[in-house]
Amino acid sequence: MNERPNGLTYADAGVDIDAGAALVEAIKPLAKATRRPGADASLGGFGALFDLKAAGYADPLLVTTTDGVGTKLRVAIESGWHDTVGIDLVAMCVNDLLAQGAEPLLFLDYYATGKLELDVAKRVVAGIAQGCTLAGCALVGGETAEMPGMYEAGDYDLAGFSLGAVERGAVLPRPERQAAGDLIIGLASSGPHSNGYSLIRRIVERSGLAWDAEAPFAPGQTLAEALMAPTRIYVKSTLPLIKAGLVEGIAHITGGGLIENPPRAIAEGLEPRFDWDAWPLPAVFGWLQDVGGVSDHELRRTFNCGVGLIAIVKPDKAAEALAMLLDAGETAFVCGQLVNA
Repeated sequence: MNERPNGLTYADAGVDIDAGAALVEAIKPLAKATRRPGADASLGGFGALFDLKAAGYADPLLVTTTDGVGTKLRVAIESGWHDTVGIDLVAMCVNDLLAQGAEPLLFLDYYATGKLELDVAKRVVAGIAQGCTLAGCALVGGETAEMPGMYEAGDYDLAGFSLGAVERGAVLPRPERQAAGDLIIGLASSGPHSNGYSLIRRIVERSGLAWDAEAPFAPGQTLAEALMAPTRIYVKSTLPLIKAGLVEGIAHITGGGLIENPPRAIAEGLEPRFDWDAWPLPAVFGWLQDVGGVSDHELRRTFNCGVGLIAIVKPDKAAEALAMLLDAGETAFVCGQLVNA
């Protein structure tokens, strides 16, 4: 090949191929640690294979989800708290799979940035691998895009994709089985999870607090640390209930809060009636409400208010379902019931 004097390189344009290759090598052990039956979680190919038979499925339907972390990333970027957003990314996808009754099988991520900072990227992907381990799914690949001119210095964005499977007769919700009087079990959240952060950031701005100030609602933690608590992953505690046939519907409480999400898992002609006194409002939401002057309705349709997932169960199955959830380490409680609309 002819050498051209003063020729430009991809690095001159702001894309460091060597840094990208170094990141792939650095995360290979992280992906390998997420291996599970059906997937070897090896990186480097153009695609990933999954063996449904090896995973124990007879007549499965595939379920797919995709999501991001939203403006919670701005908190991570501004505070330097990059270690948990990967867990958020996985959680936002795999908890949605549960709402269909599906087991998460594999996960892929998309990481886009203006300039690849190897240490930051490794911390983010380590969080993704940790989330996959918590969810029992394999991290089988992804894409790292270095795009100078598209993002400001230090900025990055994340997207995730998850594939799950559910046996044909076990798909949720089961609207034909639901009836007035069915109970709603709430599973406690770890905080705002990954929703409402545009409002949270406005409230923090109004408070005048810096990210490294002590959180007024969480003594001993900085504001950034408290607000970056990762989204709880409910897979390992909730799948056994689904497989035991104890659940008639599940809603993952994300954007839209406890107002918009539950109806997605409930039969037409029914609606949820929450007992808002059945669980204490976590301190973070009380602080956000007070500082932001947020109404009860706005709080409930923006945030999870302490309930990250709900499961609809028959009254005679509630005690068994609660016992299983508590044994699995969840904070779970009856928080309402279905009523005629």
